[in-house]
Amino acid sequence: MLARPLISSTFRRNGARPAASIFASKFAPPRFSAIPRRYLSTETRQAIEKAVGSAPVVLFMKGTPETPQCGFSRTSIQILGLQGVDPSKFTAFNVLEDEALRQGIKEYSEWPTIPQLYVDKEFVGGCDILMEMHRNGELAKMLEEKEVLVTAEGEASK
Repeated sequence: MLARPLISSTFRRNGARPAASIFASKFAPPRFSAIPRRYLSTETRQAIEKAVGSAPVVLFMKGTPETPQCGFSRTSIQILGLQGVDPSKFTAFNVLEDEALRQGIKEYSEWPTIPQLYVDKEFVGGCDILMEMHRNGELAKMLEEKEVLVTAEGEASK
């Protein structure tokens, strides 16, 4: 009985792994992934690439912008609205309508959650990333640089 607390306290103090296994783990692939790996079919990949390129600002979400079906999707839409994204340069895809899209977009981006935002075909992130970028001003700067905001005169930027 005395050996167990002594051994466990030694591991806590010195770390649970020997140095060799820590070194090896840096170069080994992860044992588990949040996203089950399967290979996207060519059809699904092409459909997602077409969707991502369909507008300068693309949001894959649960529900529609008018009727979001989850709080994270609602928050993402609200952030884009607060930022002043031009509706003519924005499109959204409801992943609840297509299971292949719902799973495929997670594999395509290697991001396990929905919603997912793409700007100029580049993955930006999910709701948590959008919130942080909104708070620190990075989202406003990026959207302005990409010229996807409504101008002060009410016309879309060039």
